[in-house]
Amino acid sequence: MNIPERKDVAAENRWKLDSLFSGDQEWEKAFAEYRETASRIPSFKGSLGASAENLKSCLDFMTSLGMGEEKLGHYAQLRLAEDGGDPAAQDRYARFLQAAAAAEADAGYQKPEILAIPDERMTEFLETLPDYRISLGKLLRFKPHILSEEEERLLALQTEANETARKAYSALTDVDMDFGLVPTPEGEKPLTQSTFQSFLMHPLRGVREAAYTRFMGLFDGHKNTLAALLAGSVQLDIYSARVRRHPSARAARLFPDDVPEAVYDNLVEVVHRGLPALHRYYELRRRVLGLEKLRMYDTKTPLVPDIQVRHSYPEAVEVVVAALAPLGPEYQGTLRRGLLGGWVDRYENRGKRSGAFSAGSYTGDPYILMNYKEDLLRDVFTLAHEAGHSMHSLYSAASNPFQHYDYTIFEAEVASTFNEQLLMKYFMDHAESEQFRAYLVGKQIDDLIGTLFRQTMFAEYEQAIHRSVEEGRPLTTATLRSLYRDLLGLYFGPALELMPLDDLEGLRIPHFYRAFYVYKYATGIAAAVALSRMVLTQGEPARERYFAFLRSGGSRFPLEALRIAGVDMSVSMPERSPGRDRKPEPGIGPVEGAVELFSSLVEELEAYLS
Repeated sequence: MNIPERKDVAAENRWKLDSLFSGDQEWEKAFAEYRETASRIPSFKGSLGASAENLKSCLDFMTSLGMGEEKLGHYAQLRLAEDGGDPAAQDRYARFLQAAAAAEADAGYQKPEILAIPDERMTEFLETLPDYRISLGKLLRFKPHILSEEEERLLALQTEANETARKAYSALTDVDMDFGLVPTPEGEKPLTQSTFQSFLMHPLRGVREAAYTRFMGLFDGHKNTLAALLAGSVQLDIYSARVRRHPSARAARLFPDDVPEAVYDNLVEVVHRGLPALHRYYELRRRVLGLEKLRMYDTKTPLVPDIQVRHSYPEAVEVVVAALAPLGPEYQGTLRRGLLGGWVDRYENRGKRSGAFSAGSYTGDPYILMNYKEDLLRDVFTLAHEAGHSMHSLYSAASNPFQHYDYTIFEAEVASTFNEQLLMKYFMDHAESEQFRAYLVGKQIDDLIGTLFRQTMFAEYEQAIHRSVEEGRPLTTATLRSLYRDLLGLYFGPALELMPLDDLEGLRIPHFYRAFYVYKYATGIAAAVALSRMVLTQGEPARERYFAFLRSGGSRFPLEALRIAGVDMSVSMPERSPGRDRKPEPGIGPVEGAVELFSSLVEELEAYLS
């Protein structure tokens, strides 16, 4: 397959960035104006507590500047994503980042100065600042955790140094490590971070084993360095939490979203109750593959052969739009016009960023980058996923002022996986063969393992390694591996035989350098399962609650926004005996609902494969 240069991509297959800027020249003009305007940031220093009018003037100025900055940043980022090798795009984005960082540094006085305003005076200010009541309210929550101006300055000076562990891990694993080649029946093929998962899905066990042994063997050769980097990152998390007077590193990371630690613990507890169903699945996998014991490299290869289904991009759009019929014609029409009318950069070209993403902004269209392939069914699901993000951004921007339109990662993963749930229901309802339905069931099982079970295991590991240090037990290579090995045994169960290299996985997960956010993927899919079932069974009332969630943007904390939609992430249903009649109950116990869905899917796959 010949991959085209960017210049050779047809206009109808590119996104149209006109909602941001008509072209590079207009961007340059706006960028010059932004830099000129940003130079006025220091002029408000020392005046914010004098009067509500002074505070409002500063907030209005920063809001306007922020809207312009977001617009500039999105355009520069999207142009770079089109072709990362384009020198002009590289230069544009680098200049923007430099200017934005300078503006952020100049504005560093504002939060401490606002938080220094006496409570009684701030209460009076809030009465006359209705447009900023939400954003200021969120900021004021941090007051007990803000230090003196000089202490804050010293912490700010550490920002770049604090990235050392993450950057060193990335440089080592993404750049310095050379994983070599793996022999296959088609010849030797390169093993990389990107191709590793593909090798694990290979039908030949010898290929899977060779790829796994070579890949993990390289991590084994750097295990002490990787352990030191991860331990250093954990130490930094704990230092930062203690300096800001949080009870723990986990509490510090959950604080901005106002998520109680009980929600995190409830996720782990309910998933633990669902582990028998996961063990049952791995036992089924062992039997189907005809193995005495599973190894880690046997856990990804499909049990149902891949189904060759082709969808052109326009056909994929129509399938996604049809699947989202439960959300009504207005949602469908807006999405169809966007996906066909300039939101999406559709196909691969040389230098284009891999994967897919949605980039919503306040003033521009919610653009989507794809590398769409007609013969991959998963790309249809990816399109539905990114469309969920984009429609979330659209509803949020239309319903909120700029200062609190942006939603959290906690909420973002709900809207995207919600769309995937409806698309899966559509495909299941229209499956033309038992094999295709079984393939879809297998895909759902894999998605739930990867998003619900695996991310919860990662979340449990993060808590274990941070608690170890907080309780005075140092992290060594041996302790990191031991803690992870215990979790592997717990989650994979008796069907899998652990090998010496397996626990090195805990040293190769990049998420751990941004601790305590992976749990959001698990809560996101649990909420999406619950919401999709409510919309499908309850119709318009549930749909309107879901739209209220999309419109809430950043005006509420994520748990409150989800409660409006009808989902309470702090609720856990009581334990019940297993059986085919177990169905997730809308609005109650979303994590258990997702676990029960998984259990029912395993039963269906067992029936097909028996």
